[in-house]
Amino acid sequence: MDLQLDQLRALSAAVTEGTFDAAARSLHITPSALSQRIKALEDAAGRILVQRVKPVRPTESGAAVLRLARQLELLVGETARELDAESGPVRLPFAVNADSLDTWVMPALARTPPGLSFEIHREDEEHTTALLRDGTVVAAITATRRAVQGCKVRPLGVMRYRPMAAPEFAATWFPDGADAESLATAPVVNFDRKDNLQEAYLRRRTRRPVTAPRHFVPTPHAYVAAIRLGLGWGMVAEPQLTAAPELARIDGDATVDVPLYWQQWKVESPALEALAAAIAIAAAGTLRPAGP
Repeated sequence: MDLQLDQLRALSAAVTEGTFDAAARSLHITPSALSQRIKALEDAAGRILVQRVKPVRPTESGAAVLRLARQLELLVGETARELDAESGPVRLPFAVNADSLDTWVMPALARTPPGLSFEIHREDEEHTTALLRDGTVVAAITATRRAVQGCKVRPLGVMRYRPMAAPEFAATWFPDGADAESLATAPVVNFDRKDNLQEAYLRRRTRRPVTAPRHFVPTPHAYVAAIRLGLGWGMVAEPQLTAAPELARIDGDATVDVPLYWQQWKVESPALEALAAAIAIAAAGTLRPAGP
């Protein structure tokens, strides 16, 4: 295949911006020129690479070519900076779960060297690998140990969660501590519909289906605030408890541990390695060590 850099840039821009018109503006070309470049890329690849919908999405074949396009963008950006310090920052899109983003990832980014531009994609740790596979991000914090194709993995540690509630809520719903009967009816706070931490704890604790009322609160601060205000009980990450010391444990030392891993593309990129090093240092100072 003869894949041209300007064609790969057109594909990347179309997926990033969501429409051909917006992608054309970002590349300072006409929509017609952008469409022609993507058509030429599809002809070279011998298959359709993008779904022409809003927003533009890559096909399964397009995801493979998009990964190549994003890798070349990263390498070209770094080479440009090496040749000319005024060329602009190196863009690093990566995915991270909400609790890590809320507690320890931002301080890690502050310790990276200048010249990096971050595009953070917030996604549940069970789902961040999908963004690696389709080329949306160059790295991700994930709960998946198995490496995505073309990526390398390093363990970061364990995020420990505890079932917590406001003291008044705990006294009302769990006067003798949480048990199968009380957990079956006590209101629960979930982060969103992908959040299965509460379900993991309930399955282990009750060993039966639970139909308790649910609240869905999809931002970390508001999630903890909902628990503090007595809307329900929920699993709270240990790093978040420092800002909410008044919360009460509802079930002694019960915990749910989530091992976290850093996955990144296998490319020779000083910028990506600098980000990985900062993430690893911050994780070591926040997360519990991974087990054997």
